[in-house]
Amino acid sequence: MGYFCDEEAMKNTSHPQSSPLDYEFSYYLQNHKELAKQYEGRIIVLKNHKVIGDFDSKVEAVDEISKTHELGTFLVQYCSSDLKKHISYYRSRLIFPSE
Repeated sequence: MGYFCDEEAMKNTSHPQSSPLDYEFSYYLQNHKELAKQYEGRIIVLKNHKVIGDFDSKVEAVDEISKTHELGTFLVQYCSSDLKKHISYYRSRLIFPSE
């Protein structure tokens, strides 16, 4: 069982932003296809609606960008033209105690 990806709902960013990272993620969702033309399959770092770096891995991105930018002030994001690639699926076995 997974989660349904409603592309239109993900693009709807009319809700108030609660943090700078929400602001950056909303920007990413609105512009993911354009960004993917240059950065498809890469890990990008967004700050102030600008790509400030692109990397092969999230670890490399955080290591490098945190040298010049404070943690929590930038968004590390896998870049893809397909929003469904941004949905994580988690599966677990549930055990119910017998009565």
